[in-house]
Amino acid sequence: MKNILFFGDSLTAGYGLGNVDNESFPGLVQQKINAEGLDYKVINAGLSGDTSGGGLARLDYWLSQPIDVFILELGVNDIMRGISPEVTATNLQNIIHKVKRKYPQVKLGLMGMQIPAFIPGAFAAQFRAIYKPLADANDMAFVPFFLEGVAGKAYLNLRDGVHPSAAGYKIIADNVWPVIRTLL
Repeated sequence: MKNILFFGDSLTAGYGLGNVDNESFPGLVQQKINAEGLDYKVINAGLSGDTSGGGLARLDYWLSQPIDVFILELGVNDIMRGISPEVTATNLQNIIHKVKRKYPQVKLGLMGMQIPAFIPGAFAAQFRAIYKPLADANDMAFVPFFLEGVAGKAYLNLRDGVHPSAAGYKIIADNVWPVIRTLL
């Protein structure tokens, strides 16, 4: 059996869900894998509140087991903490480098994040420009906006308006599955 490591923040962890194993993004991907009879085990390494720097600091623990596919979803908490886009991009690149050094044959996927277009300024523009260049430079399967079709829709999010509900995660999983499927 091959391992897929989903490495991210609360959006990967499944913050606020009643049954993370069945309702989170990684849990739903595992269901899709099982339905197709593929020989992959999903590992959910999401940590609520994590930043790109926090992810870099905790990565070694998760790389202590064999990883065949690595899905990276980090960066939104960097925005909320005012971490510069340059630092976020550097941290994400360093995470990717570490994974590739440990497992040179690993297949990589990047879940992009976006700041809404109505937020002006250089910070927002710089943040929007992080993910695609990272994906291109590292030959990663890429989802431009992980929360596409869910962000800003109250009925698909928890009361906090930030974290998807179980219904929201179903949409996310359906959106990203074709990209992840190419890695299997």
